[in-house]
Amino acid sequence: MTEKPKPVRRRRKAHPPAVEIREMRLDDLPAVFALGQKLFTAEDLPTLYRCWDDDEVMQLFSSDQETCLVAVADHKIVGFALGSMMEKPRNAWRYGWLEWLGVDSRVNRHGIATRLLHQLTSLFVRRNARIMLVDTTEDNQPALAFFRKLGFGHELRHVYLSQNLDAHPEAIERKETLKEDEDE
Repeated sequence: MTEKPKPVRRRRKAHPPAVEIREMRLDDLPAVFALGQKLFTAEDLPTLYRCWDDDEVMQLFSSDQETCLVAVADHKIVGFALGSMMEKPRNAWRYGWLEWLGVDSRVNRHGIATRLLHQLTSLFVRRNARIMLVDTTEDNQPALAFFRKLGFGHELRHVYLSQNLDAHPEAIERKETLKEDEDE
């Protein structure tokens, strides 16, 4: 006697949360900063980790609040898109720059990043931007795939170099002086 194969149970996809995309408010700053700290870690995204700080978020918000958006689900910030407008003197072109985009990993793959990007793009168009810029690291394949899928191209490679200054003679001297001062 042979057993009938058991029917395969399919997991239902979780329903995406109801998400509102809106302009960022002053009281959203701590939640946006905290979400960015969770997303931009030294292990996964060292370049972004170095640049992400509370001053960066505050500066973008205070200089161009209209192009700072948040995604809210169940009264919690689950994503953000922080942009700015850029104009160059004696140049007719205006640029919209998506500087930061992040979505909580618990709600990834629900179209929130796409919605944030589309709304920010509309804001840039209404403000007469002719080009939208975005940058990411060369090895951030998920971000590159996302932006390419949404029509970004004309990729230029940018080399980012760093140097640890702990071994610099002046840094060593400064540390020794500080240590001597503490010992006294």
